[in-house]
Amino acid sequence: MNYWVLALTFLSVNLDFFFMLIFLLRKFPVTKVLLGYWLGIVVLMSASYFIGRSLAAFLPEWLLGILGVLPIYLALRRDNDRDDVQQHRSAVWSVFLTYLSVCAGCNLAIFLPVLAGETLTNFGLALLFISGLTVLIVFLIKLIAHIPLVNRMMTTHGERLMRICYLAIGLYVFWDSGLIHHLISLWP
Repeated sequence: MNYWVLALTFLSVNLDFFFMLIFLLRKFPVTKVLLGYWLGIVVLMSASYFIGRSLAAFLPEWLLGILGVLPIYLALRRDNDRDDVQQHRSAVWSVFLTYLSVCAGCNLAIFLPVLAGETLTNFGLALLFISGLTVLIVFLIKLIAHIPLVNRMMTTHGERLMRICYLAIGLYVFWDSGLIHHLISLWP
């Protein structure tokens, strides 16, 4: 498991949600936001892992590298993510459903190729690593949420940075899966 790629994946998938976290942290207690956000991440990462493992059972690893097309597609497509906040009685439930509605598609598309070839142990370690990053990010965003420069910079450059990260992740999946090596070996 490459933890640098895992961290880049987490940051790029959640970059657009960081704006939502600023709003949610102003509206709900930090512990409720953290729990709802973490539950959303666990659900989507687990779905990505188990879908990837199912595919890996039937397909060779190099062929799973084709899944790298998903993050590259997301890097190149027009962004249609929803930025609305779902309202519910429970703050945890509101954050959880908001996260799923904003990030489900990207999360599944990006984490699936990254986690597809991993063992259950590595997935558990990845989940622990991402859980630590989740706590760190929530508290960091809580600290910087009121700085106008941060809001302007994320608004100006956030979309472009997210697309660059998606592209890098897709290319990494091509390389790490052995797809590129396999295609080169087929060349006469």
